[in-house]
Amino acid sequence: MPWNIDLVLMIRSLIGDLDRAKYTDERLKQVLVVGAYNVINDADFSNTYTVDVASVSISPDPISESDTDFSTLTVYKAACILLGSEVKTEAANAISIKDGPSAIDLRGVTQNLSIMYNDLCAKYDHLLKTYQYNNTLVGQAVLGPYSPGSMILGSNQFDYRGNMFD
Repeated sequence: MPWNIDLVLMIRSLIGDLDRAKYTDERLKQVLVVGAYNVINDADFSNTYTVDVASVSISPDPISESDTDFSTLTVYKAACILLGSEVKTEAANAISIKDGPSAIDLRGVTQNLSIMYNDLCAKYDHLLKTYQYNNTLVGQAVLGPYSPGSMILGSNQFDYRGNMFD
């Protein structure tokens, strides 16, 4: 399945793990499936995707279907999930120790990861809103009997007293 390769490479580039030092391919596939599950709940796609978290599968394959919207949203959501986990882990290690002239300050690591996390999540939200906006029925409205638009639409059928023209 191409998503196992392509989406893993995409998420590695987003989180900066190109040397495979921090995450295995299997762990990234698991997070991508969780991300895909969340994306399906956030938006409607032309393809109906089935995500099985337990068996780590997405079908149909979004890469084979050339669904770049679903693929991109999945990668960004998964990166957001991963970095959120890293921020939480590093926050527990964010310490500052001073002993005489020596000092150790690990708070900067958490701050930088937090900035990266917020940036990726904001990009995901922007991509999602853009996708939702571009894939809606633009220019259609629901008019009720008492809305101003309904009065204008029906004005050519009735005279000012409400009598129908013949």
